[in-house]
Amino acid sequence: MIDLAKARRESLRWYILLILNTSRPIDPHEAVVLSTIQAMYPDATLLELRRELDYLEHRSLVTLNKQPSGQWICGLTHYGVDIAEYTVDCRPGIARPEKYWSA
Repeated sequence: MIDLAKARRESLRWYILLILNTSRPIDPHEAVVLSTIQAMYPDATLLELRRELDYLEHRSLVTLNKQPSGQWICGLTHYGVDIAEYTVDCRPGIARPEKYWSA
């Protein structure tokens, strides 16, 4: 049986990495990331996004600049870039698709 909540969490983590990789060298505001995520998951919430950003930060894949105003600015670490660009193996917890375009 497929665990839909787990599949959603892991997919969100992958999409977050892709969004942040695309925005480099600018570190986007969480609202930009959330609006992009909501194009795929219209019911995604800020709390859900922050939960997954926190997970990715603890895995040293993203940086979070938590502003005194309560807003977060998100960026990728060098390791996060490597995951997004398929230059290193991706451990479980992130739904990165298999690299099918090279043998």
